Amino acid sequence: MTAALTPTGSHAKAPPMNILLVGSGGREHALAWKIRQSPLLTRLVCAPGNPGMAAIAEVFDIKPTEVARQVALAQEIAADLVVIGPEVAIEAGLADALEAAGIPCFGPSAAAGRLESSKAFTKAFCDRHHLPTSGYRICDDAAAAKAALNHFAPPYVVKADGLAAGKGVVIAPDLATAQAAIDDAFGGGFGAAGARVVIEEFLEGEIGSLFALCDGKTSMLFGWAQDHKRAFDGDEGPNTGGMGTYSPAPVFTLDLVDQVDHRLVRPAFKGIASDGAPYRGVLFVELMATRHGPKLIEFNARFGDPECQVLMLRLESDLVPYLLACATGRLHEMPQPRWRDDDAVCVVLATQGYPGPAQSGSVIGGLDQTFGEGVVVFQAGTSAGPDGEVLAGAGRAVNVCATGGDLSEARERAYGAVALIDWPQGFHRTDIGWRALAR
Repeated sequence: MTAALTPTGSHAKAPPMNILLVGSGGREHALAWKIRQSPLLTRLVCAPGNPGMAAIAEVFDIKPTEVARQVALAQEIAADLVVIGPEVAIEAGLADALEAAGIPCFGPSAAAGRLESSKAFTKAFCDRHHLPTSGYRICDDAAAAKAALNHFAPPYVVKADGLAAGKGVVIAPDLATAQAAIDDAFGGGFGAAGARVVIEEFLEGEIGSLFALCDGKTSMLFGWAQDHKRAFDGDEGPNTGGMGTYSPAPVFTLDLVDQVDHRLVRPAFKGIASDGAPYRGVLFVELMATRHGPKLIEFNARFGDPECQVLMLRLESDLVPYLLACATGRLHEMPQPRWRDDDAVCVVLATQGYPGPAQSGSVIGGLDQTFGEGVVVFQAGTSAGPDGEVLAGAGRAVNVCATGGDLSEARERAYGAVALIDWPQGFHRTDIGWRALAR
């Protein structure tokens, strides 16, 4: 059964829907929170989910990469739509298996998902389809990678080719640090993802995250935000999967958005289709706004985390019709999404030691309270303890999000809520949104 869509967004004739959401992080909790609000929804199932998602949906302990079990679950619940959250499920071919089973899926095929799962593929893709990006060298061993450093000036950018949960990038200020990063990558520091590395030109400018939907043919811009990748205040410390976000981001002027759409988004969707892998889902364009225009840092084949969290807070439209339209080739029927005027901020709380080795299992207290106007708390890397307590994993665990009439009000609400959470083993940045406030 596939729900009907209308260009006006009316749900009067749409049948009820069963939806399976794959994943367990803060991104997936935010998606579940937004999907739960849809009048189209009958049943929401999350696999594997987390304790926060269990409060608003049914959860099943099935890993995103257990493709056969995920497909079987979708069939068992008679899913009208499967929404893939994490990139590992895309790389594992979950969308391909669902298509073979005749189940509509929001998420690209493994072939289209190579735009994220292989940075080497993406660099060559940019060359073939004339997308602006940084200079690069692809290297299959440490000696070649160290030799490639001679083609660039510091700071050096060393990237693992494969998926590394947002942590496979080292910005090295000098040659010795870059060489050590190369040795770490080929020594197994990023697992299989580091079996090949990409050495890149360092781009000067301001970073931004833009999102676009596609149903294989039609595309539509779907919001933007600014992330904070470094672990500590002042953009210091190692790269992480993201320590906080805010939206809207002043870097995205109307001119920049138009340039990104025409120079990166549309050519990417056209190019991957011409390569035989039409894109169905959301494309995350991480870019650098340089003095020469926007340049691609990397593509991600899913919503960003924690960018998704602020987008869901600001999205006024029902999300479900857009997800379904991408899965069924009907995005051309959809109106432009409506966004709230409010600003939104997300502050990430992570276990001390992240993104390096960290101890899991500490108790996060205070998550069951009411935090106040405009505040929503999403769980990320958490699990349920034997007595119902919330336990932190070894990485990002909680996303404290808030909306406000402006960025300052949203920040004040978010950090006020952070102060109410009892977790001595956690840490967070205190300067989310600093670039916008400094303008």
